[in-house]
Amino acid sequence: MTANFYAAVADSIDAGPDRIFLETDDDRTYTRADLARESARFARMMIETGAVRGDRIAVQVDKSPACLFLYLGCLRAGLVYLPLNTAYQRSELTYFLDDAQPRIVVCKPGSFDLMRELCAGHAQVLTLDEEGRGSLADAAAVLPDEFETVDSGPDDIAVILYTSGTTGRSKGAMVTHRNLLSNARALVDCWGFSERDVLLHALPVFHIHGLFVANHCALLSGARLLWHRKFDPALVVRDLARATVMMGVPTFYTRLLAQPKFDREICRNMRLFISGSAPLLLETFKEFQTRSGQTILERYGMSEAGMICSNPLGGERRGGSVGFPLPGVTVRIADEKDRPLPRGEVGGIQVKGENVFAGYWHMPEKTREEFTADGYFRTGDVGTFDTDGYVSIVGRAKDLIISGGYNVYPKEIELALDALPGVAESAVIGIPHPDFGEAVAAVVVARKAARLDPAALIAELKKNFANYKVPKRIYLVEGLPRNAMGKVQKALLRERYSK
Repeated sequence: MTANFYAAVADSIDAGPDRIFLETDDDRTYTRADLARESARFARMMIETGAVRGDRIAVQVDKSPACLFLYLGCLRAGLVYLPLNTAYQRSELTYFLDDAQPRIVVCKPGSFDLMRELCAGHAQVLTLDEEGRGSLADAAAVLPDEFETVDSGPDDIAVILYTSGTTGRSKGAMVTHRNLLSNARALVDCWGFSERDVLLHALPVFHIHGLFVANHCALLSGARLLWHRKFDPALVVRDLARATVMMGVPTFYTRLLAQPKFDREICRNMRLFISGSAPLLLETFKEFQTRSGQTILERYGMSEAGMICSNPLGGERRGGSVGFPLPGVTVRIADEKDRPLPRGEVGGIQVKGENVFAGYWHMPEKTREEFTADGYFRTGDVGTFDTDGYVSIVGRAKDLIISGGYNVYPKEIELALDALPGVAESAVIGIPHPDFGEAVAAVVVARKAARLDPAALIAELKKNFANYKVPKRIYLVEGLPRNAMGKVQKALLRERYSK
């Protein structure tokens, strides 16, 4: 029996081929049978263009149903799907294309000349726009709509996801068919997905959150997708009335809270709001509870391991926590020598399970460095288990500040700052110091109409923290730099304020 992830999708399609699978924000609809037919055409098109099993297919296009069908078509054909952030520019694209050496590149029509130049004849360049048109779609449209799914092994590579590369060279995480299927099945079960669900999908599809987590839950459960090209708060509020589940980054939830019409009545049909990809502020968590009557479920994952932890569907969802390890996933907190730490201790988060990736593309030494002798993947995140078994993320290992020989975990200081009157959000970083090695600094965004005094903020923190933890400088800014998934780019802040 094939381990190709698409085979599990096909089982769901066979159970209800005429059911609506996807409905766009401009009222186009696609059935599960449409999904099977369109992905078959794209699979055939890839093969007829010269791709063979294991070849990489690089895709940098705007979100569309056709993009999803292309992804599934690549999996069906035994090819390796390589999604690229639509914000990437020439220098970034040059690196990814040189590193992955794709056989085919699919891009927006406006990027065709650039991609053809960067590929220098080593890859076929095809186009696909946000309406599902372009040279790829035109050629695929005339092909037969049946395709025998390639017999893939569980450890065959299905997708390569490049890490953000905020520190050093970006790494291509090789995600297998086993990784995709084990994680998707765990999430469908843990989050209670069924064919009765309608998932509001406003996420981008070049990232694990939108491409895997959201789509796979719908694909395997028989749920329907309400497909939004981007997050538009007004459109989301409109469609919440007929959705049952929404997944989003924290920014989505703060923008919903800014909508005057957002209230409990709007959410009356919803059974679940899920947040991930960046930390959810406790204030947002509490305000959302009050306004909507719903408790956001926060979870934790990464490109290299899919979803790792989740707050419970039934049971207490704790603000500031990412819940418990998923079934089949083992998580431990370890010291710098990979020795497990007891509950309550802060250390590196390490994970093992069928969800964990196969390694980094063309980086065997880096792969070996990131795994322990007993097979755990070092996530690079720092966290702790509380006495009840809930996992909390303290920060990234690279964000740890060592000031005068003492460890400072930024999250602890950020939570305290964010709780002070007038503070909207903050980011705590380490900057060079001649005596301490590093000094703690904070970059703070004020609430609308609030007037903050850095000296007063520092004085408040001194009431509750040892002096080495208190920021030596506080910088007031209008906003924090974020990547496409809403994560604060602390590397940019360190660069900016270390000069």
